[in-house]
Amino acid sequence: MSATLLKGGPLALRILGSLRGEVARLRKKYGKVPSLANIRIGENYSVSLYEKAQKKRAEDIGVEYRGYHLGEGATQDQMERLIQRLNRDRSITGILVQVPLPKQLDPKRTIYAIDPKKDVEGIHPENLGEGILGKEEYGSCTAIAIMELLKSYRLNLYGKEAVIVGSSDVVGKPTSLMLVDSFATTTICHVATTERGNLEHHVRRAEILVVAVGKPHLIKGNWVQKGAVVVDVGINQFHGRLVGDVEFDQAKGRASYITPVPGGVGPLVPAILMRKLVTNFRRRLENHEL
Repeated sequence: MSATLLKGGPLALRILGSLRGEVARLRKKYGKVPSLANIRIGENYSVSLYEKAQKKRAEDIGVEYRGYHLGEGATQDQMERLIQRLNRDRSITGILVQVPLPKQLDPKRTIYAIDPKKDVEGIHPENLGEGILGKEEYGSCTAIAIMELLKSYRLNLYGKEAVIVGSSDVVGKPTSLMLVDSFATTTICHVATTERGNLEHHVRRAEILVVAVGKPHLIKGNWVQKGAVVVDVGINQFHGRLVGDVEFDQAKGRASYITPVPGGVGPLVPAILMRKLVTNFRRRLENHEL
C-alpha cells in the first residue's frame, strides 16, 4: 500500500483564482487594494521560504506587499514601535510577524501589540477567542489550511483519534481546537511528552497525525499506524534537500493519506492568508473603516 498524497497546490490555485477577481472588483469599485506588511527578523531558511511565497501570492492576485526586515539583534522596543506605526497606517490592511522570534523578543508582547483588526495570522488573543467560539475565519492561517486540506479530500474526522505533535500558538493549539470542533478526540504532544519517553506511544495510536515541530525526521515512519492520515507541517533543510518532520518514505507505505514536503500544507497557507486579508479589507470597506 502506498498513501494518497494530500497536495495543497490545487486547492490553493482555486482560492487564489477567486481572490484575483475579487481584488480587481474592489479596485474598480473603491480605487483601493489590500496591503500586507510582513515583518521579518534576522535570517531563517523556512521563514524566508514562507515570506517569498507570501510575496508571490500577493503579487499574483494584485495585493500590495510591503516587507520590513529587522536585524537579528532587534529589541522589543524597536519591534513594538514598528508595529504601532503600521497599526496607525490606514493604508495597511494586515500585519504579519514571522516566527520564530529571536530569544530577546517576547512573542506574546509582540502579538498583543498588533491591532486585532490587522492580525491576518489569526493569533492575537481576540482572534484566537473567536476561533474557539467556532468563527474559523478568524483563526490561524496554518490551522485553517490543515483543516481545509483534510476536508477537500473528504476525510472523516468524526470520533477519530487525532494526535498533534507540537504545541505552538500558531499551529498546534489552534489546530487542536478545530479538530475538537470536528469531533475528533485530540491529544497534543510537546517537549515534555518526549522527555518522558511517551512520544512514540501517542504517535502509534494516531488515526489523524499532525506534526509541526521543525525537526527533520523526528517522527519515525514505522511509528505511523497503518491507514493513518499524516499531515506534516514541518519544512527543514536536510542534506541539501527539503524534508518534513516525518520520515516520509517509510510513512507513506503505512499511511492512507500523507502530505508531501514540499507541496502539502505549504502552498495552501499563503492562499489562506490572502483570503483572510481580502475578506478583512472588504469587511472594513463595507463598514466605512477605510
